[in-house]
Amino acid sequence: MATALCPGSFDPVTNGHLDIIERTARHFDLVIVAVIRNPQKSQSLFTLEERQELLGEVTAHLDNVRIKFFKGLLVDFARDHGAAAIVKGLRAISDFDYELQMAQMNQRLSGIDTFFISTSPQHSFLSSSLVREVARFGGDVSSMVPPVVAKRLAECYESTKGAT
Repeated sequence: MATALCPGSFDPVTNGHLDIIERTARHFDLVIVAVIRNPQKSQSLFTLEERQELLGEVTAHLDNVRIKFFKGLLVDFARDHGAAAIVKGLRAISDFDYELQMAQMNQRLSGIDTFFISTSPQHSFLSSSLVREVARFGGDVSSMVPPVVAKRLAECYESTKGAT
């Protein structure tokens, strides 16, 4: 049984993330969406548990997807879960520069290969940080995130409207 990991912070999960997860699920027996707390990113909007819950809701139609979160090295998590591959979505050349280094380090540490999937063109501009920024200022993100996520974003920022 071939297992793949789709790691990320998913804060929040976007339609671009969901596209990569769905496409990965077509090629692997089991996909573990590995929700990580990235210490290089600023304060998170959603807790790890909230992100796990949202991802569970938006991937409920995929029988071979599991949501888990972790701390530490991705390769340790991958080994612990018998993953054969790490799958990452690429939006632009700038993503590739960073992700290639990570893939090479992960391969060196563990022997686990990374597969890159190019993001679908309609999602290539999306990032969680841009979605948060648009939502924070009352912009419409309903075409960028699943409906449950759009609702949660509106709830998060409703209390801060006019406070900026």
